[in-house]
Amino acid sequence: MLLRNAGICFAMLLLATLAPLPVHAQDVPGIEICTVEKTMERRTSCLQSNVDFLQKTITKLTLDHQQKLDAANRQIDALKTSIAGLQKTLLDLQAAQAKTAEDPKKKQDAPPAKDATK
Repeated sequence: MLLRNAGICFAMLLLATLAPLPVHAQDVPGIEICTVEKTMERRTSCLQSNVDFLQKTITKLTLDHQQKLDAANRQIDALKTSIAGLQKTLLDLQAAQAKTAEDPKKKQDAPPAKDATK
């Protein structure tokens, strides 16, 4: 009995969701074909709508690309800073290596110390 009632409830729910709802027309922005319009006023309005849509699209794309360029420039600046730090570290290591290479030469070139016990 419970299974039968559940089946009826499911069927009613399915019918309720499939019932047609009133649909309101929406003007979806985009490029329209203006040559189908008969009157000059409607064609002008259609063309102006296309121009407005294209201007908004260009503005949006310009802002998006500018944000991407700004982010890329920030990343480039950060990488330049990182490279400068790595170059300084490399120079410091090369200087330290040159110093350690010179130390044994100085010890070999120095006269031997006199023995104080003689």
